[in-house]
Amino acid sequence: MMEKIQRFGGAMYAPAMLFAITGVLIGFGTLFTTEVVMGQIAAEGTVWYQFWNVVMQGAWTIFNQLPILFAVSLPITLAKKQPARACMEALVLYLVFNNYVSAMLSNWGASFGVDFSQDVGGSSGLDLIANIKTLDMGMMGAILVSGIAIFLHNKYFEKRLPEWLGVFKGSALVVGIGFIVMLPVALLSCLLWPHAQNLISMLQTFMLNSGKLGIWVFIFLERFLIPTGLHHLILTPVFFDSALVPGGISAAWAQMLPEIARTTEPIISQAPWAAFLATGWAKMFGSVGAALALYYTARPENKKKVAGLLIPVTLTALVTGITEPLEFTFLFVAPALFFVHSLLAATFAVIANIFGVAGDIAGGLIGFFTLNILPLSANHWREYLPILVIAPAAVATWYYAFRFLIKKFDFKTPGREMDEESVKLYSKNDYKNKNNTSKVGENQSTASDKFDIMAEEILAGLGGSENIDDFTNCVTRLRVKVNDPDKVTDDNYFKEIGTYGTARNGKSVHVIVGMDIQYVADAFGKILDK
Repeated sequence: MMEKIQRFGGAMYAPAMLFAITGVLIGFGTLFTTEVVMGQIAAEGTVWYQFWNVVMQGAWTIFNQLPILFAVSLPITLAKKQPARACMEALVLYLVFNNYVSAMLSNWGASFGVDFSQDVGGSSGLDLIANIKTLDMGMMGAILVSGIAIFLHNKYFEKRLPEWLGVFKGSALVVGIGFIVMLPVALLSCLLWPHAQNLISMLQTFMLNSGKLGIWVFIFLERFLIPTGLHHLILTPVFFDSALVPGGISAAWAQMLPEIARTTEPIISQAPWAAFLATGWAKMFGSVGAALALYYTARPENKKKVAGLLIPVTLTALVTGITEPLEFTFLFVAPALFFVHSLLAATFAVIANIFGVAGDIAGGLIGFFTLNILPLSANHWREYLPILVIAPAAVATWYYAFRFLIKKFDFKTPGREMDEESVKLYSKNDYKNKNNTSKVGENQSTASDKFDIMAEEILAGLGGSENIDDFTNCVTRLRVKVNDPDKVTDDNYFKEIGTYGTARNGKSVHVIVGMDIQYVADAFGKILDK
């Protein structure tokens, strides 16, 4: 069950990977259409303003169509065969579902307690999805329908039919069954979802009124659950769905950005819910402090090697907000450090909120500048001044806390082992130079592409093709279900081949690859298909 939840959580994160580029476009679009910053050229009606308005309208597509995006994206990871066909089936059935709901509400809306004559949005409980007026079920409706579509696809896509019914096989059979299944699903949604909307409204009120404690608990859990892969289940409903504000806080921030840029009212007053976007303190400044502690506690003769290990992953965390490569560097040798890491992440999110710092601070420096500093600096630069103190304080706190704990409990973080060669476990180049009797030497690929080579080495470490039951990937990990966990090689092997180690739970093995995961996952899949 845990493995299925992890897999589902990773699938939900796939659409969020598109937000980086759209966030940058919205940030620059807001900046370039702010008259206070750009002058008369940015006045409404100018060609300059019209151009950037077009750009922003395109970028907002991602945030405005999140339900469709989630409905289409989940099969990419969760469909067992022909995921491209599964995506098409999920989209069709999601549109069918919404048309069913629309027709039912149009005919019998009063019976369901829904006034279908109201305009979409606001407190109506209605939304417009692909130009279909329907219930506002947000991401949950998309996940429900997509999940059913994936189930039908996995069960019936390869179903053998008599030759004379051959035209109805594959996607046609899945969608045909889906047409029938969506009828009761739509009816139940009309019956139950209006009551769920009332509960969601109560949850929003509770979270918004939970104050600093609510912010602290949310940020802590978002970090602390990373090793389990369940952090997506905490983050996704708040960031991308209506658990806190309608449509999710990521979309709400992007949509409010131009309005906030034009006003002088404090950001924290206009968007108090933005405090829940403050997961980036640990990603940017906490990562730097933790990396410095790992470096300065390494043995003197190993510091150069440790620096080579830490610099790229720390820069990745600082600039992009992708922290798993760095966090998994110390997680498995000293879980207590990760617990402290989570505590500090939550604490500094609250400290920033106390000092009035608010905004989309959920990623790295790229997102921090494009979605906050650049577009809002003209009218809100004073509100970001506390960062000049909070940021170095965060780096120092992480550094001294980690340094104290590493020395106090003699955690064997990289470079602290007596054996100087131990640091080389993180270097793929060193590993490649090993003699041909090493494990990888026995399985060395003749392929020239480094991602093909890593994929083959990972496969060897997992016990070969016959030991792989299923696999998928998230933003930094290859998530694999193996048949026999005893056939999986020890963690040092995976560090030797250039990954950041593994996380294991029974038959579920997560290989931490880093930012190149998509290339490695593609190569891994091609090897298995041979």
